[in-house]
Amino acid sequence: MKKNNIYRTAALVTGLSVAERALGFLYRIVLSRLIGSEGLGLYQVALSVFSVFITLGTGGIPITVSRLISKSKAAGNPKGERSAVTAGLFASLLLTLPVCIVFLLFGKKFTFLFSDDRCLDIFSILLVGLIFSSVYAVIRGSFWGNKQFLLPSVLELVEESVMVIAGVLLLRGISDVFDGAKRAAFAVIISYFISFSASSVCFFARGGRLASPKKQLKPLFASAMPITAVRAGGSLVGSAVAVLLPAMLIRAGATQTEALQMFGVVSGMAIPILSIPSTVIGSISLVLVPELSEDFYRKRYKQLGKNIEKGISVTVLVACLLIPLFFVLGDDIGRVLYSDADAGEMIRRCCFMLLPMSLTMISTGILNSINFERQTLVYYFIGAALMLGAVLILPQYIGVYAYPVGLSLSYVVCSTLNLVFLCRKCPLPLSLLKRSLILCALMLPVSLIGQFVSAALKKYLGAVAALSLTAVIMLIITFVFYFFCHIFSPKPFKKLLSEK
Repeated sequence: MKKNNIYRTAALVTGLSVAERALGFLYRIVLSRLIGSEGLGLYQVALSVFSVFITLGTGGIPITVSRLISKSKAAGNPKGERSAVTAGLFASLLLTLPVCIVFLLFGKKFTFLFSDDRCLDIFSILLVGLIFSSVYAVIRGSFWGNKQFLLPSVLELVEESVMVIAGVLLLRGISDVFDGAKRAAFAVIISYFISFSASSVCFFARGGRLASPKKQLKPLFASAMPITAVRAGGSLVGSAVAVLLPAMLIRAGATQTEALQMFGVVSGMAIPILSIPSTVIGSISLVLVPELSEDFYRKRYKQLGKNIEKGISVTVLVACLLIPLFFVLGDDIGRVLYSDADAGEMIRRCCFMLLPMSLTMISTGILNSINFERQTLVYYFIGAALMLGAVLILPQYIGVYAYPVGLSLSYVVCSTLNLVFLCRKCPLPLSLLKRSLILCALMLPVSLIGQFVSAALKKYLGAVAALSLTAVIMLIITFVFYFFCHIFSPKPFKKLLSEK
């Protein structure tokens, strides 16, 4: 029953995350059409710098609050649960309020953070939402620790919906791309305020209380700092890429406008599509983390190993399911969604990064949940250094593709190091490796059949219909292969649906 509850929760959270991500994709399409790739580039540069400060203010705090609550529950300490939430709020505000004050007083001195001076004005608008976002992140972590996954997922869907609605309304009648990027930033602030207000009301309405943070501050900082360093490093690297990549493209011969357009295509169009697996894997990790933490602290190592195996198995399956779709339909996705052939070509060529990216996400989440944050920190920075090296060296040879190539290299290194370390601490069965190799091998016949089906359907159907029907046929063929290779069986799902 407990296992089925985990599956149901993961399915619900995944469904809501997919809906949220779908809204985000639709909004990206609206932005790309209304403010163009240059405006999207300006917005992405400002957003990437803003994400650094959000990560510094929250980073590993929500997941650490979740884990401290799980630890307190295992020890039967309700006061410790309340203290963990208060410690999280204190730490988060301590890390965000000074940033707001400094930029309020000396903001004009920080134009060096951006590849285009116009981005500072957009960033200043986004900065208003820093406090809202940091408080909401801690409250969300308290929900996770109490295994209340549905509520924060609904709140995030509401946040995304508000941003889309506000953005569409605000972007009507824009005067230029800069004006459009600023209005898009205002939409982000409105959505952050709504999620902050709604989560605060829900926290106290559901019996949430605060207590003295004194006893939980030290363990919170000790556990959160490595995770925060990894996530802050990711944001810093993203911000560095937003500055360095356009500069290196200009150095390679592009104009400033062309460089911003290319950056807008890769960061605002292609990478969001290629990040689709993060929706499912993030949901799996979200549901597994409290379970893994509780198993770890209660020393239920057999159950811990089973949950780790399930998480990795589903991760590989999701990645191998999507890679053939993007390889066959990438060009069509770019043209249909963004009216941009370059975005489609990038999706098709870079889709193989999905597997190492997915494995990096799940293995990092697993190691963090069982108290190995320092290892993931070291491995992340090794991968990040390789990625930045690619961004600095490769643009003169492969242009904007230096970024996805660098990301792929980083993910391969991080996932390999994470999994080797995990296997040393918790040996995984050979059946997992065998199943993963079969999944990878099946991508080739599925892709070949998909190419044939797509070419045939394009002769008789429009672009959208051919794309949709090809995707459905490829998914059906994939699951048929999985069934005959004993990868997938419908029996557990029938049993799950039949239970009341």
